[in-house]
Amino acid sequence: MGKLKVGIIGCGLAWERLHYPAFQELADKYEVAAVCDRKREVAEDWGRRLGLDPARDVFTDYRQMLERPDLQVIDILVPIPQNHAVAEEVARAGKHIILEKPLGATYEQAVATTELPYRYGIKMMIAENYRYSEEFNIIRRLVAEKKVGAPVFFIYHSSSCFPCAMKKNTFAATEWRQHPQYPGGDLLDAAIHDLAGLRHLFGGIKHLSAFGVPQDDDFSPYAVVTVNMEFMSGVVGSFSYFPAGREVQRPAVGLRIFGTHGQIYLEDTDCGVVNIFYHDGGHEMIGYQPNRGYYNELLNFYNALYGTEEIAVTPEVELGDFRTVYAILQSIKDQDIVKVDRAPAYAMA
Repeated sequence: MGKLKVGIIGCGLAWERLHYPAFQELADKYEVAAVCDRKREVAEDWGRRLGLDPARDVFTDYRQMLERPDLQVIDILVPIPQNHAVAEEVARAGKHIILEKPLGATYEQAVATTELPYRYGIKMMIAENYRYSEEFNIIRRLVAEKKVGAPVFFIYHSSSCFPCAMKKNTFAATEWRQHPQYPGGDLLDAAIHDLAGLRHLFGGIKHLSAFGVPQDDDFSPYAVVTVNMEFMSGVVGSFSYFPAGREVQRPAVGLRIFGTHGQIYLEDTDCGVVNIFYHDGGHEMIGYQPNRGYYNELLNFYNALYGTEEIAVTPEVELGDFRTVYAILQSIKDQDIVKVDRAPAYAMA
C-alpha cells in the first residue's frame, strides 16, 4: 500500500499540536503535499517546515488547493462554523475527508454533513480522538467482556478552566472559541469529547435530564452542567462538566463504572492507568499510552481507504454525540427529560 497525498486546510493549533505529530509518526503512510491557511505567513511558515514548494504547494484559498488532482485526502481543521461548508466543497471536489469534530455549527448542518459521503462517493472520518484513544477502548473492551460483571452505574466528572487559559497559548485563546457562533459554546467544542467517550462505552442514550448554572461569559452559556443519563443498554449514571474555574485539588472521581462484581476507574485521560477493583478485594492495573487517539484515527483512515478496515468514527457515529449536546441544552432550557437516540432531533429555538 502506497502513501496517501494529503492537503491541510487550517494550520492552527489543532494542526500543530494534534494532527501534525501523528502525521509525522505515519510518514510511511501519508505525505503532506499541500497546506492552506487564510493567514499567508502561517501557510508559508508551514510550507518551509515541510519542505514544500511555495509556488505550487502553499495556499491561502483552499478552493485553489482542491484543484490539485494528486491530492487524495484533505484534513479539515477550521473553526466550527466553517466545518460543514468547507467539507461540502471538499467532498464536491471528490477528495476523501478527515474532519475535526463537530459536524457543523447547527444540527441541520450536522445532518447535512453526514450525507456528503453518499452524495459525492467519498470516504469521511470524524477526528473524535476519545473514540480512538487507548484508554476508552480498553474500558470499552472491559465493559463488553463484563470484567466487573454487568455494568450498572457510572460517575464521570470533567473539568477545565477556560478563563485561565484564555490569555495563554492555548485553544481557549482563539477568538472564535471565546465568542462562539454556535449553540452550547464550549459544550459543543470540548464536552462533546467526554460525551463521545461515554457513548463509545455504553452505546445510545435513551433519556437524559440536565441542569446548568447560567453565566455571562460568552465561551459557554453555563458555568457547569450536570446530566443524569439512561442508556439503552440499561446503564444509568451522572456526568458533570465544569469549564468555568480552577479545580485546585481534583477529587478522586474521574470516570468510575460500577458493575455487579467490581469497579473500573480512570482518574483522567493522562494518568496512563486503568484500575480494576473487584468485590473480593482483588485489583488489576492496565497501563496505556495517553494521547494516542490522533495516531490511531489516522491509521484507521489509511487502512479504510485501502479496504482493510472500516472507518470507526463515521459522520453517523459523530451525529449521535452532536445530538447529545443538543439534548442537554434542550433539557436545561425546558427543565424536562429529553429523549436522545431513536427520537427526533432537538433544534434550539
